[in-house]
Amino acid sequence: MIAVAPIDFTDRTLPNGLRVLLVEDHRVPSVAINVGYRVGGKDDPPGRSGFAHLFEHLMFKGTKNTRPETIDRLTEDIGGVNNAFTAEDITNYYEVVPSNYLETLLWAEADRLGSLAVTEEHFHTERDVVIGEYDQRILAEPYGMLDELVNREAFAEHPYRRGVIGDPENLRAATLDDVVAFHRTFYRPDNAVLVVVGDFDPVQTNAWIDRYFGRVPQPGAPIPRVGVVEPPQTAERTYTYRAANVPLPAIEYAYHIPPWRHPDAAALDIVETILGMGKSSRLYQSLVYRSRVATSAHASADVREHAGLFGLRAIASTGTPIERVRAGLDDEVERLHDEMPSEGEMERVRTQIASSFVRSRQTYNNIAIALVRIAVERDDPAALNSDLERYRAVTAADVQRVARAYLTVPNRTTVEYLPL
Repeated sequence: MIAVAPIDFTDRTLPNGLRVLLVEDHRVPSVAINVGYRVGGKDDPPGRSGFAHLFEHLMFKGTKNTRPETIDRLTEDIGGVNNAFTAEDITNYYEVVPSNYLETLLWAEADRLGSLAVTEEHFHTERDVVIGEYDQRILAEPYGMLDELVNREAFAEHPYRRGVIGDPENLRAATLDDVVAFHRTFYRPDNAVLVVVGDFDPVQTNAWIDRYFGRVPQPGAPIPRVGVVEPPQTAERTYTYRAANVPLPAIEYAYHIPPWRHPDAAALDIVETILGMGKSSRLYQSLVYRSRVATSAHASADVREHAGLFGLRAIASTGTPIERVRAGLDDEVERLHDEMPSEGEMERVRTQIASSFVRSRQTYNNIAIALVRIAVERDDPAALNSDLERYRAVTAADVQRVARAYLTVPNRTTVEYLPL
């Protein structure tokens, strides 16, 4: 059994509501700083899809005290890195720098939390950048639109249906007042988690955090939360789309699954690994290697803060009708319904998952991202050290049970994405 050492961290909350998680580790003279905000694509206002993603860009455009791209200069000019990402439930900003620059970056992150310059010029510039990103990643890439289509058709009511990257028409219709209101609503200390991992003195670091972040005021208004519950799906929904830049037919099955907090979440991750993670997975072996009806095939258990989707996706091989690919997917789902995985297969999967845990802890920033995501999306940073045992406790019977419960035809949305 692969041993995975626990991550020791401290956890405290400032009077203004900012949650602070510190992992002291002196192996390398560097630090990773992450600030995660509990706001993602699902929190975009109605008719304003893409606001969370837009702010991922605006947060680099300077503050009342700094010029645009100051974060780049404070990191890249000393050999460090910085970046950010937006997902359905979180927007996260991070830097990795030599440890003697920790105070500077803590000040910079607190400064852009409390003093971001949201101007008409920055708004229009970054809105155009986000729209260009949509054109490049969604419209130009051969299968870039497929994720958008799956979310749109699988969710009838939940805002997950809008995706994350943003709708160009919504963004063009937005005003500066809309943007300022969004920032005021979600970019506040009691909606954020600060994680620092690496080579630092915890007493000094906590003093800096109190000095810089502690002075950012906590607004009095409550933070709005998405309360929409996606209604149960009772019959399969099937859609066919065509596009000029689709080289080979593709298909995705999307099944509704429960959120992170549900006890079946770990078993669904195991199902993902069995069916479609890597070349040893069932889908790859069956559809790509043996029958050769597909050029790629994989599974994805997209477990989110609210109920998410379990996806099975395959791209047909040249000359193969999409019906044959669909039949291959059906066969593997039915096989999982009918037969429990062998103990040998379960052990292989447990090893794969344990190995991924080890790899995820090899760098300070990997640890920081894992910790900030688990704190923001699940409000449970202790799960960083308990999740592996949850996976190891999943049995073959559990795998079959959740497959039968969730991977069903009435619970499925099918999207075929075909060449013109």
